Amino acid sequence: MQHNFIVGSIPQTFANLVSIKKIDISHNNLSGKIPEFFTSLSTLQVLNLSFNNFDGAVPRGGVFDSAGAVSVEGNDNLCTTKIPTEGILICSTPVGRKEKHNSLALVLGIVIPTVVLGILILLCVAIIYWRKRMQEKPHLQETREHMKNISYEDIVRATDRFSSLNLIGSGSFGVVYKGSLNHQEDQVAIKIFNLDVYGADRSFIAECEALRNARHRNLVKIITSCSSMDSTGKDFKALVFQYMPNGNLEMWLHPKAPEHGKRYTLTLSRRIKIGLDVAFALDYLHNQCAFPLIHCDLKPSNILLDLDMTAYVTDFGLARFMFTAPSAHQDRSASLACLKGSIGYIPPEYGMSEEISTKGDVYSFGVFLLQMMTGCSPTDEKFSDGGSLHELVDGAFPDSIHKVIDPTMLREDSSAAELLRHCVVPLVRVGLSCSKASPRERPDMGRVSTEILRIMHVASRMGVV
Repeated sequence: MQHNFIVGSIPQTFANLVSIKKIDISHNNLSGKIPEFFTSLSTLQVLNLSFNNFDGAVPRGGVFDSAGAVSVEGNDNLCTTKIPTEGILICSTPVGRKEKHNSLALVLGIVIPTVVLGILILLCVAIIYWRKRMQEKPHLQETREHMKNISYEDIVRATDRFSSLNLIGSGSFGVVYKGSLNHQEDQVAIKIFNLDVYGADRSFIAECEALRNARHRNLVKIITSCSSMDSTGKDFKALVFQYMPNGNLEMWLHPKAPEHGKRYTLTLSRRIKIGLDVAFALDYLHNQCAFPLIHCDLKPSNILLDLDMTAYVTDFGLARFMFTAPSAHQDRSASLACLKGSIGYIPPEYGMSEEISTKGDVYSFGVFLLQMMTGCSPTDEKFSDGGSLHELVDGAFPDSIHKVIDPTMLREDSSAAELLRHCVVPLVRVGLSCSKASPRERPDMGRVSTEILRIMHVASRMGVV
C-alpha cells in the first residue's frame, strides 16, 4: 500500500493479520502513534512505516528488536527509547555524559555495518534485475520500444490505411478502428479523434488524464497514445486500448442484425455480473481515487465486454476530477457548459446547473441498470410524449414487474418465479433508487456495489451464477 494518499491512523484491525510477513505502508499521509500490537505479530519480518507523519515513541519488542526489519525514516516527530536509528532521536529523558558516549558507540557499532550490508544488498538486487532484463525475449523488447514511439504512420499501418473493414464504432469526437501494432495476432482498439469537432482536443486530454490516474480491473486499459501530425500536416491524436472481442453492451441489448440474435442473448447471470462489474468500477472512481473522478457519460455503448463477458467502463472524454480548491472548482464548472453526457442518461439536475457530482453518475448507472433489465432504451419512441424509463418501471414495480422486464433472461422452468422474486426484483429496486430525480435520495456506489454483490450471492445459491 506504499506511495498512495492514505490518511489517518493505522487501524486496530491490523492486529488480526496474525500470519503477515511484510507490511509496507510507506510514503502516505498516515499519522498518530505506531500501534503496540505490531510487537505481538510473531511472523512479521519487515515493517516499512517510512515517510509518513507518525509521532511519539517507537515501540520496543517483537519486530522492532530485529536489526533492519523496521524502517521509520521520514517521520520527523518520532523518537526512540533505545538506540537512535535512521535519524530518529532519543525521547526526552535526562541522560549523563557516560550514557551518551555509550549510546553513540553502540550506534556506530550497529548503524555502520547495517548501512554497508544494505548497500551490498542493493547492488545484488541491481545485478539480478539487469541480468533479467538482458534475458528478455527480443520481440518483447521491440514491442515495448514500438509502443513508446507510436506515430501517425504506425496508426495508418495498424488500421490498413483506415479501412472501413476495420471500423468498429464512432462517437461524438471521433471513430474507433481495430488493428494490430506489432504485426502479430494481438489486436487493439484505436480511437482516432476528429479535431475539427469542437471539444475533441479537450476530450483527448481529459481521457489521457483520467486513464493516467485511474487503474482498476473494470476500467478499459490504455496501451499507448499518439499526438502527432497527419500526412497533410494537421494535428493528429489517437488512443490505443486493449481490444474487446465481444463489443459493447449496447449491441447486446439492442442488436441491429436479427440473424445474429442468438449471439446477443444476455442471461440473467450475465446481467448481474455486468451490473456488478460496472458498479465496482464507479465505486473505485468515486471513492477510491485520490480525487473523485466523475465519468459523466455512462451508458451501454461505453461498457465493453471481453471474451469472458467481463465488463469494462470506457470513454473518459467527458470525465472530470473533483477538486477541493476553489479555483479548480470554478474551472471545472466553466468547462461543463456543453459537456454533460448523453440524452436519456443525463441526471435532471444537470439541466438546471453546471455543477456535477458523483450522484450524476449514480443516476446514469440506474438508467443503465433498468435498461439492462428491461431491454428498453431510455430514448425509445414510447417516451417521446414526456414519460421516462424510470416511470415505466416504477409503475409496474413490484407486482407487475414481469410485464416490463426482458423475458429472454429468465429460464422457462419452475424456478422462474423464484428468480424473479429473489434476483430480478431486488436488482430493479437498485436501478429505481439510483435513478431517482433527487440526488440526495440516490445511494452512493459503495452501497450499490454491496447490494448487487448480495444479489449475485443469492443467484449463485439458486444455481444461476
